[in-house]
Amino acid sequence: MNILITGASRGIGGAAYALLKRHGHNVLGHSTRGSDLLIAGDLADPGAPRAIWDTALDELDGRIDVLVNNAGIYESVADNATDDEWHSAWHRTLTINLQAAADLSRLAVSHFLDRGEGGRIVNVISRAAFRGDSPQHWHYAASKGALLAVIKTIARGYAADGILCFGVAPGFTVSEMTEEYLQGRGGAKIIADIPLGRVASTDEVAETIRWLAVDAPASATGSVIDVNGASYVR
Repeated sequence: MNILITGASRGIGGAAYALLKRHGHNVLGHSTRGSDLLIAGDLADPGAPRAIWDTALDELDGRIDVLVNNAGIYESVADNATDDEWHSAWHRTLTINLQAAADLSRLAVSHFLDRGEGGRIVNVISRAAFRGDSPQHWHYAASKGALLAVIKTIARGYAADGILCFGVAPGFTVSEMTEEYLQGRGGAKIIADIPLGRVASTDEVAETIRWLAVDAPASATGSVIDVNGASYVR
């Protein structure tokens, strides 16, 4: 199976990239700067999604079976920031977290329709799509909530064509980006909010992505799996 995954250099994306390759799939990853193995592309650039998609198609011999939209940012902006700072933060977060994922999803849907064989899209959202986020992250929660609506729209609109769309909604996840914070005072507050008693590992989220990308039954299209230790249940 040919799979394209964005944000594959570290964290959840890196774990999913490695896991899917271990399972024998032909996986092509993306990162902002790229590498010998990863396609480069800054998703803050409106032209990047199409460039990434076209490059991936070339490298995967013209066929992509699964798109995993994992790339995203979590940048804060104060609620009393200047108007320019506020608008800049919203524009950047919505461009990367929402517009780029929607653009890639649209290209995937078009490709799947042209091939006539269906395909799968897995979008990594967040529990913030359901419960909101901190006062410094209105824009982040909004981007993930909107991406949830994209998932449901694709699932409903294209199921008859064999195009399936799923979501993964992690809570706080341990990775190289969060390990130091978890070991400090902030970590105790986070753990206290998780009934499981620990944050999710990137491997747990990666396994959820793998299952949705490969094994989830077609009737599950449109669904979102929470991976947050019951810190938010719905």
